Amino acid sequence: MYTEKVMDHFEHPRNVGEIENASGMGTVGNAKCGDIMRIYLDIDENQIIQDVKFKTFGCGAAVATSSMATEMVKGKSIQEAMEVTNKAVCEALDGLPPVKVHCSLLAEEAIHAALWDYATKHNIKIEGLEKPKSDIGEEEVEEEY
Repeated sequence: MYTEKVMDHFEHPRNVGEIENASGMGTVGNAKCGDIMRIYLDIDENQIIQDVKFKTFGCGAAVATSSMATEMVKGKSIQEAMEVTNKAVCEALDGLPPVKVHCSLLAEEAIHAALWDYATKHNIKIEGLEKPKSDIGEEEVEEEY
C-alpha cells in the first residue's frame, strides 16, 4: 500500500520535463524491473541548483521518488544535493513498500549521475561523489526499511 504522499507525487508529479542545455544530466535504470530515470540539473555559477527536471519510465513509485527527489534538491547547493539519499527520499514520502525501495535508490543515483555529468563538463571534483552506476539492482538497497 502506498502512502498519501507517494500517491500525490505519482498523480501530480513535480518538475516533469527536460532542461535544454542542462548543466548536468544523469540517466540510471534497473534492468530487472525496467525503470529508467533521467534527471536534468540547471546549476548556476555559485553551484546552486536553480532548476531540476526529470523524465521517468517506470512504476508509480519510480515517478513519485523522481518527483520528490527533484523537490528536495531544487534551490540547494551541490553539497546539499549530495546529502539527498534514498533513505531521505523514502522518509520524505512517508515510506515505500519494501519491494519498491529500489526506486528511491534510482532517484539518489540519478541525482549523482547528473552531478557527475556537471563535474565532468566543468572539470571539477565534487566531494563524496563517485562515478555512478547506470544499472541499479535491488540487491544494492539496504534492507533497513
